[in-house]
Amino acid sequence: MSIRKIITLVDETLLEGGREVSPAARVAVVAAVIDNPWAGKGFVDDLTEGIDATASDLGALLAPRVIEALGAPLEAYGKAAIVGLNGEIEHGSGLIHTLKFGDHFRKAASATTLLPAVEKRGPAGIVFDIPLKHFTDATIRSHHQSFEVRIADAPHPDEILIALAGAAQGRPQQRLAALSTEQ
Repeated sequence: MSIRKIITLVDETLLEGGREVSPAARVAVVAAVIDNPWAGKGFVDDLTEGIDATASDLGALLAPRVIEALGAPLEAYGKAAIVGLNGEIEHGSGLIHTLKFGDHFRKAASATTLLPAVEKRGPAGIVFDIPLKHFTDATIRSHHQSFEVRIADAPHPDEILIALAGAAQGRPQQRLAALSTEQ
């Protein structure tokens, strides 16, 4: 796996709706920009070789960095794969939709739910939203949120940007009733 760069973003919301958020709402994203393992190979019927050579190492690299950058216990998480214009969305999906990748994050966070994801293809600087859900109960509404990301110079046409995101809480100032109130 060839990594061009690793980006770490930490966002802290201190005010929401004109009121203080205490403690500050924290979201951390760590992204790696890698060479697409299928670049220049045309249509590849079986993606297994590239997945096996890349996905686990990528998950092992990113997961602890998100936990460290968050600096607080994780409560929500998500993932993203943004494929450069010469690749296929399936290339990004292959890397993030395998337990070889996601289990590194689930284990690091003691999580039990599936990681929500976004996959898309686009040019360098494309804006994408990483969906986040609660790490042990996907029905907890307060933790359904998304985080907007843009990396100015990624992905290049033959690259894939792979990102993990974590939040230390649900949405700031959330006030929706529990799902159970509607059942």
